[in-house]
Amino acid sequence: MNIVLIVLQSFLLVAMTFGGANKLLGTKNFVEMFDSLRLPQWFRVVTGIVQLVGAAGLVIGYWKPEVAAWAGIWLGVTMLVAVLAHFRVKHPAGSAVPASILTLVAAAVFFVQQAA
Repeated sequence: MNIVLIVLQSFLLVAMTFGGANKLLGTKNFVEMFDSLRLPQWFRVVTGIVQLVGAAGLVIGYWKPEVAAWAGIWLGVTMLVAVLAHFRVKHPAGSAVPASILTLVAAAVFFVQQAA
């Protein structure tokens, strides 16, 4: 496993762990975000669980690269849906930048793991 892949995978792991945990805990910023996206609060909880499952896949992926590749797809699709949710309610494009970056990082983890 090369150093670039470890850095990308670790970055995605930390982002998904903190994001997923904060969604499950119901922190004020995520509650308000889901309200502004016009999504129900149960969907925030489901999203948090999805992110934590993906993060667990990334951890396993350090030893089993194929699991990291699947986690990359899982999280990439999740973040792509987040981008689309922002556009659906006509948020400024800048509000979708973090999810867009995480989509690209997840795609990179997938493609690099596939090549390994």
